[in-house]
Amino acid sequence: MSTEELFREDATLLECEATVLAIDEAGIVLDRSVFYPQGGGQAGDAGTLVTRDGAAQVVIADTRKHAARPGDIAHVPAAGADLAAFAPGTRVVARIDAERRRAHMRFHTATHLLCALVPHPVDGCSITAGYARLDFHMNEPLDKVALSAGIARLVAEAHAVRQRWISEAELDANPGLVRSMSVQPPRGQGRIRVLEIEGVDLQPCGGTHVADTAEVGAVVVTKIEKKSAMTRRVVLGFAEPAKG
Repeated sequence: MSTEELFREDATLLECEATVLAIDEAGIVLDRSVFYPQGGGQAGDAGTLVTRDGAAQVVIADTRKHAARPGDIAHVPAAGADLAAFAPGTRVVARIDAERRRAHMRFHTATHLLCALVPHPVDGCSITAGYARLDFHMNEPLDKVALSAGIARLVAEAHAVRQRWISEAELDANPGLVRSMSVQPPRGQGRIRVLEIEGVDLQPCGGTHVADTAEVGAVVVTKIEKKSAMTRRVVLGFAEPAKG
């Protein structure tokens, strides 16, 4: 049985009830989850699992795709956690760290705005609660002030952000939708999730995002680096102190 990925359709869900399916060296597997597993450059969620009666709680330090159980999500407990109360069959409430998730959503959406401003393939990506970065395959110089101003403009314009699904055949007919050189959209299920920022950007993406670019808030370019002859790294940060 695969973990039902509630976050794919609604990134604003902060908790859900679930049943423990298994516990192994990878972590705790649930039948459904609001926890996003590390992937596509985005860090995994953290939070807590609480037994439904409230008698026991375990801190989840990270979330990963289960390497040995395709389709399952491993909720990684903090070191030294007591898992005696979380045997398979136990009903729990899964609750994510809301501030950490919100930071991921803002930064991930901001990276899509950056892709709209820099029309070059992406060959590296990292999205955390403290910063985000994109590596662009290009050799032209980039201007930090101009990019920050461009992001601010797209944020102020309050473009709607939504996800939808297209068929693998539709993606094959429009290969230009794929901006990433290093990570290809997952195949085999017949459909591909795409993220659309109305009038700004459209590309395959499985991450979590805000519902409107205005919610990105004050995100600025903090650094531009020349990583190689054909790689320019752009680092984003919050104008206000980062949380999470």
